[in-house]
Formats: sequence, structure tokens, C-alpha cells
Amino acid sequence: MARQARGEYIHPQQVQIVHAVQRCVRRAWLCGVDPVSGRSFEHRRRWIRDRMELLASVFGIDCLTFAVMHNHLHVVLRTRPDVVATWDDDEVARRWLQLFPRRRNPDGSAAAPAESDIQMIANAPDVVAERRRRLSDVSWWMRCLAEVIARRANQEDECTGRFWEGRFKAQLILDEAGLMACAAYVDLNPVRATLAQTPEESEYTGAKERIDDLAKHHPQPSDTHAWERSCPRRQSGWLSPVELNEAVDPTGPDTSQTGKRASQKGFLRCSLIDYLRLLDWTGRQLREGKFGCIPSHLAPILSRIGLDGSGWCNLVKQFSKLFKRAAGTPHRLAEEARRRGQGWMQAPGNPLSVAG
Repeated sequence: MARQARGEYIHPQQVQIVHAVQRCVRRAWLCGVDPVSGRSFEHRRRWIRDRMELLASVFGIDCLTFAVMHNHLHVVLRTRPDVVATWDDDEVARRWLQLFPRRRNPDGSAAAPAESDIQMIANAPDVVAERRRRLSDVSWWMRCLAEVIARRANQEDECTGRFWEGRFKAQLILDEAGLMACAAYVDLNPVRATLAQTPEESEYTGAKERIDDLAKHHPQPSDTHAWERSCPRRQSGWLSPVELNEAVDPTGPDTSQTGKRASQKGFLRCSLIDYLRLLDWTGRQLREGKFGCIPSHLAPILSRIGLDGSGWCNLVKQFSKLFKRAAGTPHRLAEEARRRGQGWMQAPGNPLSVAG
């Protein structure tokens, strides 16, 4: 059965959260050390991470977390057409020219766009409207990531042809239960793949970058909400803050003036510290192959999203198997399926233990 077109369930003009996965062709080695040839491709992980940081500063899309593995990568993105709508036409043109520059420096890097280049786009209403739509489109984010990396890798390997498998896989995240499980699944990928023993050892993940910044700055646990938004975090400043507070979080552009991300809005109803504690606990359960008891300070996080300990571990462990095009609690999946008049969102054998 042919895969459903992403345009049927992912829309650039809606605020949506998408888990995207991109794999190398024939699952060849993207990074790490090829066990057959002995050749190291580890430096390519930095290519991908740096490219994503650039895209986070240009697109109206929040990067929630990511993981770069040996032959594939995960990224969790939230589209922000509401943020893009606040940009004037000149800003749209300037950002677009950062992605597709008309002029380059002698070293090949993108040169600052000339005013004439900006006005050429800004003075064409149809062109501006199309560029504005693309700047909140997950497909264009992934295209701008994958194409650049493929060209660099092919140049390094002195070859041509496909570097990535066909199109990337996209999974719509419908509610907080699905989002928290998805974030944990992505951040714990190196642990589950036995590439690292702990989140703080998991190189090139969103969790690792946040942990590195916490270790350097040592904010008070009660101040992490403000710290994530005001501190110029060296490693993770381009990622979305973790803690969501609807009462105080701005919904518009990044007001920290860092220029590193689309907005300051968080994505989980728990603090960064609590999320990392939950991540550490979950990783230990998955690695040991048993479920144990949730520590008392973690229970409120799971109970707020309607999960118990064993249900949570099953969800994270089997996340990619349970959900194909959308992830969430059963009632939310059914609700979205009814709204679209489709049945593809139903998840067979869902192990979630939902309160109420």
C-alpha cells in the first residue's frame, strides 16, 4: 500500500508538531566508524547539528529536540505560521536569501543579501506569499537540511547519486502524552542503541546539549523557566525551551533577541529539570528491561498526562512501532481520525494506560 501523502495531514498554515526521520540510502553509514572499511564519518554529525542550528534561526519552526544517529536522524519540529505572519515582507525576503543566497563570499559561504536582492522578492506579492508559506513548512526545513548534507557527503566521497533514502518519514504528534513520549524516544535513541549509557553521554542529541548548558551555568531548579529564555545558552540556545507556561510564554517571535530560534514558547508542562529526571529514569528502565517503581517526584509529571509507569515505558520503548503517521492517546487519535474522516490514525494494540 502506498504511503499517504504528507500534504493530507501536515499543513504549513497550521501550528503542528511533527516527528521527522531521515535515513541514509541502503542504511549506509552517515556518521560514526564504518565497521567494514574502518573509515570514520563522525564529523558529519557536526555538519547536521550546525545546519539544523542555522535552519532554526531562519525558519518559523521551533526545533524541540533531535538525535543524529549513525545512519539516520530524528528531529521534532513545531511549525509556527503565527510567528511567520508577524514578519514584514523585507524580513521574509532576507531570511529566504539566507537559505538560497544570490551572492557568496570567496570561501563559498553565503554573503549578506544586497538591498536590491531583498527588494526583488519583497516587491513581488505572489513571491513573498509563497516564501512566507515555505518558511513554516516542515518539508522545506527537511529539504534544506538533507540536500546540503547530501552534497557535502557526495563531494567528500567523490561520488554522485542518492545519499538519503526517498522522502523523510513524518509523524504528527497530537497531544502532550504523545509529545513527551516522542521527545523521550528521540533523546534516548543513543541509549537504546547502546551507543551511550546515559543521556549526558549521548552526543548530538537535544538532551545532551541542554545538560551541557545546565552543567556550565548551574541555574536554580525554580529558575529554569526564566533561564531557558534569558540566558545565552551556548549549546542549546537554538532549541525550543522545554517548560511551557501558557500564562507568561510569548506566542510571537523570540523576544530574547538572540536570533537563534523562532520563538521562546516551551512545549511540555514540566520544568527542564523534571524532564531530564524523567529521561534518566526512563533510560534506566529501558536498559535494564524492567519497569520498577516511579520515584515520587516524577509521579505528577506522568499523572498530569494520564499515564502510569509501565504504560509510559511501553510507550517510549515501542513508539516507532505503535504510531505511523500520528501519535497520541487513543481518544485523541480517534478524535483526529473522525475529524478528517480517516482511519489511518488508529494505533493497534496501544499499551497506554490512560487515567479516567
